[in-house]
Amino acid sequence: METDAGREIADALGLLLKRTTRARLYQELTENLGDDLDELTYPVLSGLARTGPRSAAELAQEVGLDRSNVTRRASRLEQAGLLSREPDPADRRATLLVLTPLGEETIRLTRDRLAERITAALADWPPGEARTFAHQLHRFVTEGPFTTDHTPPA
Repeated sequence: METDAGREIADALGLLLKRTTRARLYQELTENLGDDLDELTYPVLSGLARTGPRSAAELAQEVGLDRSNVTRRASRLEQAGLLSREPDPADRRATLLVLTPLGEETIRLTRDRLAERITAALADWPPGEARTFAHQLHRFVTEGPFTTDHTPPA
């Protein structure tokens, strides 16, 4: 692959991963879903949906926050009925964060909103191009440099 293509992808990913880009997207996804679900708490709820029940420390590593931030945000989500704290069956001294049925439904809603937003953005693309892009993006994410088993060149 050409170096220029690698740079173009890196630049696009940089824009996509900017904190301000993510915050704006999270605001749109969580609009009118309650005061306790916003651009700050959404990453905790979404991360928990991806990983399943986790301790605050484990979830913090997954979502790129420190444990105290996850704990504070989880408290807001618990207050809203979107997650609960349950004893860890492997260690009764520990607590796991777990999505409630309302939390699972909320995640379905936010993911539907995201899919609708992406679909609308691709509406003017030529037929088949969006499907090809989706396939190639999936391949890049599952086989590319972000996989956990990827060994970077020396």
